[in-house]
Amino acid sequence: MRQIVLAGNWKMHTTLSEAVSLARAVDHCIREQSLPSHYSVLLCPPFPFLEPVRQVIQHPSLFLGAQNLYPGDAGAFTGEVSAPMLRSVGCTYVIVGHSERRKIFGETNDLINAKIASARTHQLVPILCVGETWEERAAGKTEAVIEEQLRSGLADISLHHPGELLIAYEPVWAIGTGHAATPEQAQVVHRWIRHWLAQHYGADFADGTPILYGGSVKPANAADLLAQPDIDGALVGGASLKAESFCAIIQAALPS
Repeated sequence: MRQIVLAGNWKMHTTLSEAVSLARAVDHCIREQSLPSHYSVLLCPPFPFLEPVRQVIQHPSLFLGAQNLYPGDAGAFTGEVSAPMLRSVGCTYVIVGHSERRKIFGETNDLINAKIASARTHQLVPILCVGETWEERAAGKTEAVIEEQLRSGLADISLHHPGELLIAYEPVWAIGTGHAATPEQAQVVHRWIRHWLAQHYGADFADGTPILYGGSVKPANAADLLAQPDIDGALVGGASLKAESFCAIIQAALPS
């Protein structure tokens, strides 16, 4: 049975007090929902609030994740944060290759590959984000774009066991637009990603690796998306900034 993962990416939102209050509310709500053992919830706050949020987390199914990292252990890299730093404040997951990092900050597949290698070296589970723009989808290039992101991002990365990597399919055209992919559109891509993983890492690895959907996930569409056979959770942006909506998404993921 694959792990089900619901991750909240808070991006550049919340103040310290808001972050602590939100984390506390999420911790409280999942205590009331009796999550099955193969369910995990991740909170990915801004860097300054990692430690305060860690102090609030109590539930054994609630984990701390980071939104990014720099692929070096230490050095003269003003403003950057390393994998050892993230581990030292209790992070177990890190988002890598989000489309906003690719587009706004010019991150390349090679840089993303180096970040994944650093995360793996320091026992952080990378959440590799992949996805196409609307123009690429319209041109029939969805699979080609994602294949290049997977191939380059995972080049020379040793992976043997499910749980060493998460994939998040986030169509760029759905992020922050309010227009999510349909469950059918998302399932087609998720199935294709799982097939690619099977070809490169074996059937057991592919069958056990969680593939999340991200892009305008909200309580109204979560149940239909998460009911798809190859969608194993969600990477949630805006809807994770309110405990009520994020907890409703978690609830939608639970078996009926």
